[in-house]
Amino acid sequence: MASQQSDDDTCFESPVSINRRVFSSSLSTSPKSMTAKRNHESSYDTVSPLLRQLKSTSLSVQENGENERSVHLRRRPSVLDEKALREADTQSVREQRINAITRSYEGILGSIGEDPSRQGLLKTPKRAAEALVFFTKGYEQTIRDVVSDAIFDEECENMVVVKEIDIYSLCEHHMVPFFGKVSVGYLPNKRVLGLSKIARIVEVFSRRLQVQERLTRQIAEAIAEAIEPRGVAVIVECLHMCMIMRGAEKVNSRTTTSAMLGVFREDPKTREEFLTLGRIKPF
Repeated sequence: MASQQSDDDTCFESPVSINRRVFSSSLSTSPKSMTAKRNHESSYDTVSPLLRQLKSTSLSVQENGENERSVHLRRRPSVLDEKALREADTQSVREQRINAITRSYEGILGSIGEDPSRQGLLKTPKRAAEALVFFTKGYEQTIRDVVSDAIFDEECENMVVVKEIDIYSLCEHHMVPFFGKVSVGYLPNKRVLGLSKIARIVEVFSRRLQVQERLTRQIAEAIAEAIEPRGVAVIVECLHMCMIMRGAEKVNSRTTTSAMLGVFREDPKTREEFLTLGRIKPF
């Protein structure tokens, strides 16, 4: 019986004895070691959110094969494979578009208090409709159509710069014009692009409803995908009528945007050379 009692005491401790043991253990720990432990835990808490995020991401990828992070990191669809919104339009469809826009302009004229039937405005709705279709003709052509027959194998390693290409576009926020100039440069990687095609790429993207920031990026990405150069650089400088004719009404304001890919982003000297060669003169 004495032996059995001893085993029970070993296996099952009362709550009182547990508390007494923990309390005495804490007293035996020196203040110095407790401070060190606290500092260590505080340091760990500072980085633990990032560590936990990385670990959870890694586990999620291993368990599920794909997670939300991988969706965000997935490569954007190719610029060359994008479909133009109106590339399949026939002449009949184009006329239907113009007729629909004409009716809309007639309604707009009436809505601003004008008389669409007066002599000076009789043909204005149709003229405006045809102009709008022309202003957005970039929706009728894909980048692949533009560059497909103008990529040439060439052992060229020097920078190619086409500067001060005129652009005219429509701000997608107010549908009023912005216009200016574009300079494009790239470092070939055994392939070059026909010079006129660079201007055509600029034209396709600018003849759409745009914002200048996206326009700049699209030009750079299109050239990068078309010929896979060592780097691409684009500078766009424009006057925005939405800032000049309305809103802030700042007549002399200009907006400059740039996109640097490959060596133009990585090498300051290469970037500086392009910024010097591609500088846009005042206009």
